[in-house]
Amino acid sequence: MMAASREHHTVPLSVLLKRELANERVEKPEILYGQACQSKKGEDFTLLKTECQRIVGDGITTYSVFGVSLIQQTLFFFFFFFFQLFDGHNGSAAAIYTKENLLNNFIAAMPPDLNKEEWVAALPRALVAGFVKTDKDFQQRARTSGTTVTFAVIEGLVITVASVGDSRCILESAEGDLYYLSADHRLECNEEERERITASGGEVGRLNTGGGAEIGPLRCWPGGLCLSRSIGDVDVGEYIVPVPYVKQIKLSTGGGRLIISSDGVWDALSDEVALDCCRGMPVEAAAAQIVKEAVQVKGLRDDTTCIVIDIVPPEKPAAPLPTPKKLGRGVFKSMFRKRSPESSSQIDKEFLEPDVVEELFEEGSAMLSERFCFDAMHFCVKCRLDMKYPLCKMFKLFICAVCQVEIKPDEGISIHVGSSDFGKLRPWDGPFLCSSCQEKKEAMEGKRPPGDRHSSDSD
Repeated sequence: MMAASREHHTVPLSVLLKRELANERVEKPEILYGQACQSKKGEDFTLLKTECQRIVGDGITTYSVFGVSLIQQTLFFFFFFFFQLFDGHNGSAAAIYTKENLLNNFIAAMPPDLNKEEWVAALPRALVAGFVKTDKDFQQRARTSGTTVTFAVIEGLVITVASVGDSRCILESAEGDLYYLSADHRLECNEEERERITASGGEVGRLNTGGGAEIGPLRCWPGGLCLSRSIGDVDVGEYIVPVPYVKQIKLSTGGGRLIISSDGVWDALSDEVALDCCRGMPVEAAAAQIVKEAVQVKGLRDDTTCIVIDIVPPEKPAAPLPTPKKLGRGVFKSMFRKRSPESSSQIDKEFLEPDVVEELFEEGSAMLSERFCFDAMHFCVKCRLDMKYPLCKMFKLFICAVCQVEIKPDEGISIHVGSSDFGKLRPWDGPFLCSSCQEKKEAMEGKRPPGDRHSSDSD
């Protein structure tokens, strides 16, 4: 049994080389993007950061040739793109603040010294931390404003999207399939979120006009917000949480088209109509066409914003010319049997990974302890790291996992405090929170009464 457990699957060198060549061709697809907006309230904002570069050292690639391991140690770099859409309500203060601070908070939460695969796998946890810190900092300003956020990170063919609110991000792959990369946090259509809010002490219902008559969409009371997640909205209650739904997928090498739009678009157009009305158009024209179609359907009742992103793989190289036949072919024919193309392609099919859209990660829990624990497990499994991998590379022992402030050894509070598994954990098992972030966590989970709240006409 011991001997059998040590056996591993051997991949032919020719297949490894094909993988490397294929990866080089699609490592940096072309990213084309365009945006358009028609403004009604002036509360929609976007932030686009392109061609961001990260240089990593000590990249190690190991090949095995005829039983001999060859190790190549190099410096390498990779590019990534950020696309963010903010749809404010009850004023633009939260949207503007989030636009100015969320990206920095997210980057501060990313562990240092990660290679590309580890960096991509760490994105979900860092996005959660960035969203919560931005919300916590803004609420300390006591401004009665809120915003939805849709935050997309593109690295190569990997797309990671974090979202709160009712803006939406959809993907049409090169194969013609539709994928939803965000969740709708409208109370009207999300039963799970309604149950979470009522369990945390909030009330969900429609606007009562007197005499028992109720109108409009489901809202959270007090406050009257029709969303269950946002950044800001301190006046509504802390059960309106900033913890984002996060989804991460890897495109096929055919690429795809991404559409990120505020509810001004989705209240007027279905996903299929939005894709069909701009099919074949370049990105700038596509974004403008989607906004135009939405306004034509319902008029300009709300800010209507759209970002269109095309992920375009590099053009395939031209097929090489056939090698000229050499004289004396008959001499070698008797010495070497020619392998048929069918047998060669059969080996490739056996070892090469299928070229389809692959879902890497998805999680939407509003509980911080579940998000950090689950995301950490995903991080380690995805990167194939063993148990000796130092957790401090992800969660620093004396740094708050949310706001990144230093904490003394005796002041850090494990994020697992109060969970059913806390008794099984060791005192040093992280991640850890500072006292203010622990209070924030408890308020979001309904474990302590939120602060004073005032009525608001948020919508």
